[in-house]
Parts: sequence; structure tokens; C-alpha cells
Amino acid sequence: MHQPWRQSWHAAAVYRSRVRGCLLGGALGDALGYPVEFASLDRIRAQHGPRGVTGLVPGAHGALGLVSDDTQMTLFTAEALLRAHAREREKGIGGAWPQLLRQAYERWLTTQTTTAPPPADPAHAADPAHGADPAHPSHGGAPAHAGAPAGLAAEPWLYARRAPGNACLSGVAQMYAPDPGLPLDGSPGEVNPDSKGCGTVMRSAPFGLAAPADTAFAMAARGAQITHGHPTGYYAAGALAAVVAHLVAGESLEGAVLRTLRLLERHPGHQETTTALREALDLAADGAPTARKVETLGEGWVAEQALAVAVYCALAEPRVTDALLLSVNHSGDSDSTGSICGNLLGTLHGDVGLPHSWVERVEGRARIAALADDLAAECGRG
Repeated sequence: MHQPWRQSWHAAAVYRSRVRGCLLGGALGDALGYPVEFASLDRIRAQHGPRGVTGLVPGAHGALGLVSDDTQMTLFTAEALLRAHAREREKGIGGAWPQLLRQAYERWLTTQTTTAPPPADPAHAADPAHGADPAHPSHGGAPAHAGAPAGLAAEPWLYARRAPGNACLSGVAQMYAPDPGLPLDGSPGEVNPDSKGCGTVMRSAPFGLAAPADTAFAMAARGAQITHGHPTGYYAAGALAAVVAHLVAGESLEGAVLRTLRLLERHPGHQETTTALREALDLAADGAPTARKVETLGEGWVAEQALAVAVYCALAEPRVTDALLLSVNHSGDSDSTGSICGNLLGTLHGDVGLPHSWVERVEGRARIAALADDLAAECGRG
């Protein structure tokens, strides 16, 4: 794994801001879209006015700023990459990231089947798999006691079932970890081989924060196959990771997408993902953005559509707030398209470019920021 931007204090601060922006922006887009997920555009406008959602709106039980499974899984992805990078640095042992990613998603699955962190178990007090070491870089400040879960598994607010995808639930339950050298040749994966839902792409931005584009693409595409085996599902995940990595390196968003298209074209079976991204680029160049234009790209339930909608919105609207709102005001999977759009905008502009009055109301904001800082510190080490 790489160590980006080691050249100066300024560059390190920019990198940290991009990492924070990616995770916080994704959570913000998720929180904007989650209350209107599954609603048609007409229904959104009927409930929230002719412009649709114009800011954070109450969701379940009147709560504001709740995040969904999209943010949950993204955070567990980041925690896995943090642990993998630390293991490689401390022990010189690489290649463990697929197992650590699978274990992270299993911890997420526990949050979907129980209502609170498990009580301390003395039998696991010294078991590193339970993250009980408070000095471990994945600990992130959660209180650690003998045998108690640490890291994200210790966060009560994550123990909430927020419309997780069936393929994510069933896939994680199969406890499959891809070989780190698994060929990316367009063959269906072992788990849910016909599934290309957006559950692959909505969780994959952190790969682009922790590795250069080629490596991030390959890791995300293989990691997606823990739950989804359709080539378009895993290529879309890889594409988001590569775009994020290019943004981290200072590319414009359009440039990052174009470079990712060249990367995609080296892989058999890329056509659905490539076509969707090219349609997003063409549409962004075709006049003023509208919700109806968004819907020509699809509703976002499948991976390539969710990615295309997010890319279009981030490109077509110059203002961050307008882009985020465009990404959730459509019929379909508004939280996923909002989350991915937020990942892109946050990486591009850094956390300072996000609307603070919205970010401060996002569920788990402080913990998300702390995890981002841990990931930036670990991956940016000299």
C-alpha cells in the first residue's frame, strides 16, 4: 500500500482533508438521501416542495441526519484497510487485506443482527481479532476493556438496520475472502454471481484513499466479490476506488474519470461500467442539470447506474450543496447515489469544502472524522 504525499506538511494536510472529506461527504450524501430512498421524484416533490429535498430532512422517528448501510459498510471498509496497512508496516506481512476485509464485514453483519455491542468476554481479552488492544491503530478512541469489542464494533450507533441489501447480507454470511491475486477477467465471482447491486460500489471509496489507482481498482474489485459476483458489480466498485485515488493525487474529477475509463478498458467485461460512465460524462456536458436528466442514467439500484448518477451530479453542478441535492432528488436509491457523490465531492474539495451546517448534524460525525484521521495518519506515514 502506498504512502501518499509525504513531501511536505502542506501536502499531508491536504491529504488528511481529502480523506476526511471522502468519509464525511459520503455520510452527508447518505443522510440527505436516506429519508427519500425508495420514493419517486414526484412523491419527493409532493412531500418536500417543488425543489424536493433542500437539506437534511427527518427520517425514521423524526430523527435528522441518520446514515444507512452505505455509510456503515464504508466505515468498516476503512477500518479493514487501516488494520491491513498497520499490519504490513509493523510486521512486514502484506496480502492479508482480503481476510481483514471479510472480518470487518462480518463485524458489520453483527450490527445488523444485534441491537448493541456485545458485553466484555474475558476469554477474548488477548484476542487481536476482537480489537481489544487500545494501542491498536484501528481502536480509534473507543473505550477498551478486557474482552470488550473495540473500533467500530464498540459504537452503539452503528447497531441499526438501515435497509441493507440482500446480497450484502447473504454474501457476508458466506464468509468468503477473495484471493489477493484473483484474476479480474470478467468471470463471475463465487458469491452471488448474478448480483451487481450498488452495494459493491457504495462501500468502496476507501480503497482509493489507501492505495494508488491501479492497486485501489484491483483491491476494490476483488473486495466487492465478497458479496457480489457480477463483473459489472465488481468493476464499478473498482472504478469508484480508482476515481477517488486519482482525486487524491490532485486530478480534476473529469480527468479522474477519463483515466479510470482507460484502466477499465484493460479488463474483459468492462463494457456496462464503461458505457455508464461515458453517458454520465456526455450528459454533464449537455446543458443545465436537471432531475429528469439524472433519471435517464437509471435509478441507481445497480452498481454502474449508481456510479454514473453520482459522477454526473458531481460534474454537472459546480456548487457542492447543489450537486449533493441533485444526487438525491430522483426516483430510486437516493442514499447510495448521494453517498457516492459525497465521496467524490469530499475527496475533490476536502472536508473544508463541505457545508459545515449540514455535516455537523450527521450521525456519528465525530467518530467518522476520527476514523478518517487514523486512516490518513496510517497511510501517510513516512
